[in-house]
Amino acid sequence: MDLLRQSSESLAGRISYLEMTGLNLLEVPADSPADIQKSWLRGGFPDSYLARTDATSMAWLEDLIRTYLERDIPQMGFSVSATRLRRLWTMLAHLQGETVNFSALGGNLEIDGKTVSKYLDILVDLFLVRRLEPWHANVKKRLVKSPRFYIRDSGILHRLLYISDLDDLLSHPVLGKSWEGFVIENILSILPGSVGTYFYRTAAGAEIDLVLKVSSRETWAIEIKTSMAPKIKPGFYQACEDVEATQRYVVYGGDDEFPIKHDTTMISLRKLMVKLHTATTNTGI
Repeated sequence: MDLLRQSSESLAGRISYLEMTGLNLLEVPADSPADIQKSWLRGGFPDSYLARTDATSMAWLEDLIRTYLERDIPQMGFSVSATRLRRLWTMLAHLQGETVNFSALGGNLEIDGKTVSKYLDILVDLFLVRRLEPWHANVKKRLVKSPRFYIRDSGILHRLLYISDLDDLLSHPVLGKSWEGFVIENILSILPGSVGTYFYRTAAGAEIDLVLKVSSRETWAIEIKTSMAPKIKPGFYQACEDVEATQRYVVYGGDDEFPIKHDTTMISLRKLMVKLHTATTNTGI
């Protein structure tokens, strides 16, 4: 943003954008459950991931959060109370992966829903929060039409919730949604910008955590579970039919890859990332 503001001329047609994400599981050791848990707990910022201890990592993340709120955001021209924005950021952490009621959040922050929406736009534009849109194809069913919001970096999520180590995380109510956000961010970090990314949920409860529109002919449906032996609800298989999924995967906490019913494959996050990277690279997407 600083570089763009310093330019005195239009760069239309002469600029390309590359989004630099945090470290993902193809860029760090991920050979054991402990490796993956370290990446999940600490997030993708190199200084956090490489910290000597979890406590040092969380202290660094706290400094990062304060710097964003007290220096970076004001310097970028946004006039927002640092205290109020941190409260909103923390509320979003508690609502990780959920749809958001702007009016309810505004009531807790003593501002109106439109102002909450404006603050959320700031966090999204700064790549701190992800807005995942609902699948919008012409499906003849009542669909959830509100977006879901995720704190993009799992380390920041855990620091906002005062989760300091793995034991805290594994006993916290946000466990499942934290893993869901971590998986989504890792997957999206390797995808080209041409791939459409959505979630799918009907009013009846049929749901897919992540839908990838890889091309006009190829749609990947991905369900995300923390368990080593997850139980898949019938609603997932019905949702796959609704979106006409050509590939169906369940990302789980184990390392093996094996088929389950209805042409669905149980797979580890890292192995799925390799498959996706290969598929999108070989097709030139």
